[in-house]
Amino acid sequence: MSATPSTPSLAFGLIVIGDEVLNGERIDAHLPAFRERLAVRGHDLAWYWMLPDDPATLMRQFRVSMAAGDPVFCCGGIGATPDDHTRACAAATAGSTLERHPQAKGLIEAQFGADAYPNRILMADLPAGCSLIPNPINNIPGFELNGHWFLPGFPRMAGPMADWVLDTQYGLGARLQESALEVVGVPESQLIPLMRRLGPRFPDLKLFSLPHMGHDPHILLGWRGRRPLDAAMEALSSELEAEGMAYRRR
Repeated sequence: MSATPSTPSLAFGLIVIGDEVLNGERIDAHLPAFRERLAVRGHDLAWYWMLPDDPATLMRQFRVSMAAGDPVFCCGGIGATPDDHTRACAAATAGSTLERHPQAKGLIEAQFGADAYPNRILMADLPAGCSLIPNPINNIPGFELNGHWFLPGFPRMAGPMADWVLDTQYGLGARLQESALEVVGVPESQLIPLMRRLGPRFPDLKLFSLPHMGHDPHILLGWRGRRPLDAAMEALSSELEAEGMAYRRR
């Protein structure tokens, strides 16, 4: 990776597919991992869907995400068993068909030899026109179609494959910064007029409030953005002081 930002910060989607995740048999480990790998590269995880192994649901959601144009990581359902529908649904949604990808076929044959047949080779049946994503764990590739990067459902495989995608296909964006104060002694509703005044003054930043309950109730009030926050934080402090609202610096 380059040490300095080389591209605008991007907003990615994440789709995790699998009945076993929805019904609680497995805990999804993709979400925290993707949030972190995007953040360290200066990009955002903008949305996250958890979907079942159901073709109608997959195609309905793929129609939405492919039309939106966001880059999307999609984990799960690209295997060869009858309950793996992701490859066929992605192809159908994109108006394509499944065909045996010659490079994927060669990789699977090289990895498994005669044991590639008759079943493992089915994972080389990919949407026509897709490109491959290398898999350093077992050489069974993922694929890209319409800005969607389709990866295995196993985090141990999906992780390095996603890293390859990010490091070779996308540059570094600017890291997200955050700064906040702890406002005490007032209900969150009293902060609404102040927030409405401040927000338009810094339109490229996001002003947020987050109440904390318990033995030390307070409201975390601050800014997020990809440029220095000093001026915005000074304005926030001034507004709180003008309103006579007590706050603590973190």
